[in-house]
Amino acid sequence: MSAQPDNSKDPLAPYEDLIVFIDGEYVPAREAAISVFDHGLLYGDGIFEGIRLYAGCVFKLDEHLDRLYDSARYLNLTIPIPQPQMREVVCETCRRNGLTNGYIRLVVTRGPGTMGLAPWLCPRPSVVCIAASIQLYPKEYYEKGLEVVCAATRRTYIGAFNARCKSLNYLNNIMAKIEGHNAGCLEALMLDQSGFVIEATGDNVFLVKGGRITTPPTYQGNLRGITRDFVVELAREAGHEVAEEPITTFEVYTADECFLTGTAAEAIPVIKVDGRPIGDGKPGPITRALIAAFRARTATDGVMLHPSEAVRS
Repeated sequence: MSAQPDNSKDPLAPYEDLIVFIDGEYVPAREAAISVFDHGLLYGDGIFEGIRLYAGCVFKLDEHLDRLYDSARYLNLTIPIPQPQMREVVCETCRRNGLTNGYIRLVVTRGPGTMGLAPWLCPRPSVVCIAASIQLYPKEYYEKGLEVVCAATRRTYIGAFNARCKSLNYLNNIMAKIEGHNAGCLEALMLDQSGFVIEATGDNVFLVKGGRITTPPTYQGNLRGITRDFVVELAREAGHEVAEEPITTFEVYTADECFLTGTAAEAIPVIKVDGRPIGDGKPGPITRALIAAFRARTATDGVMLHPSEAVRS
């Protein structure tokens, strides 16, 4: 399955007419700018959230904002907008772009400062909210499944930096993503220093064996995904046993089913890992059922852009 990019089109063309929120103002995308002295640019010093909009419902918005503000506390970063007001910023950005379905990127940087590392010399963080359309994987991959590889690049050691903080520094993930691309795959699994499977480059990992579902625990240094937690909830509602426990490549290779979850990717089957078919090499029944259950709830579990048009669940 080729992961070759299409370089024939301008990747920024779809965003030219967007309205972007930046530091208290809604401006045309072409006018939205961050200082070249911003520590988010210079050092990856900042945080972000990727959020989905389905049929006018900002999916799990409050959970995303909780994680954003937790990430800020971990980095000792003060977000200059109170959480209730940030909720409205996200919704208003979607409204101004006339969206009912799309992807939202909410970014908080340390802000401009000196060219040294000292974050206390950055007097005010910057906040950016972008709302646009997105399609991470082509439709056929949701129907037929992904082929992935295990990257040689290991996940950042939790003692160095806890990946539960969704920071702007994604170089570790990008290096593994390059490995997947070079192997002709759209995604790659990442292991920790002990050889346990932690997550994919941008998604959480689930296995199914004998009807039992497992996913790596967040104490191992992976992101606690909003979609991950929701899929766990859906699986338990459907009567499945779900365990958070360490997994190795042995468990991956011998699983009946494997799937990934993430805000952009939603839930997507994996049918081959390192050249080894997972189960019968096709998306399994539990995976398909959970994808269907997830899609059935996306337009109701969250915050409505126009509350008068729908009842929030």
